[in-house]
Amino acid sequence: MQNPLKNIRLVATDLDGTFLKNDHSISSKNLEALDLLGEKEIIRVAATGRNMKKVHDVLVPGTPFDFIVYSSGAGVYNWQNQQHIFSRNLSESSVQKLLRYFIGERVNFHAFFPTPENHLHWYFRGENPCEEFERYFSYNQAFAYELDINNLPETEMCQFLIIIPENEERFAKLKSDIEAVCPDIRVIRASSPITKGYIWAEVFHHSVSKGNGIKHICELQGIDADETLGIGNDYNDFDLLEFTRHSFLTENAPYEIKHLYPNTPSNEEDAFAHAVQPLLL
Repeated sequence: MQNPLKNIRLVATDLDGTFLKNDHSISSKNLEALDLLGEKEIIRVAATGRNMKKVHDVLVPGTPFDFIVYSSGAGVYNWQNQQHIFSRNLSESSVQKLLRYFIGERVNFHAFFPTPENHLHWYFRGENPCEEFERYFSYNQAFAYELDINNLPETEMCQFLIIIPENEERFAKLKSDIEAVCPDIRVIRASSPITKGYIWAEVFHHSVSKGNGIKHICELQGIDADETLGIGNDYNDFDLLEFTRHSFLTENAPYEIKHLYPNTPSNEEDAFAHAVQPLLL
């Protein structure tokens, strides 16, 4: 029987909950699979919500990836050359509208510097305390600046982050309300990587997505979308999985979405190596 994956030229994987184990380590089988893909000259892409500073926290130099799509597609990084090759930030006019809206609504939010320095951010505490907001702040306090509402920054930004307790109706309304503020933005849903039971609503330029980041790499490398494979584990991987021709969700994906794509074992059981195994035959 002919291998339906024999023409794959690019493999893209999410990191947290997909390629990485729960302790953020890389299994020996996943690392071996990356090496073997490289020997077959298949482009290896990590597509993650992490900014580049946080990517470097989990991928040491020499980890055999070729490109990193970071911050959900707001930037693309050539991992082999250690160079930023693409970025898409929110415009200054959109930033001003969003800042005034969130402050007026008294929402807890983080607002991130433009890429590639988007590990730095401003924060604003709204009227309703949020434990998850404070947990995120405590982990990133060294890179956080309190927002001065009387002297708002006049700059592009990479993104905004709003954290809410898990509630699909509330998220749907929040998404609708935010996207009505200005036309060139979109809200991406992610499950909190810190604490179960919270939704992260991330506001980006409307063209930002993991899928578009991978598309940019494909155009650079002369690769057709039909020659791609992707693997993810969460809502914020949909753009990735919709772009790649052959797409998989891990066993540890939320129950509500697992039926949408073929499943691989969990991230604790070498999901990546299992998904790409047919390419290595």
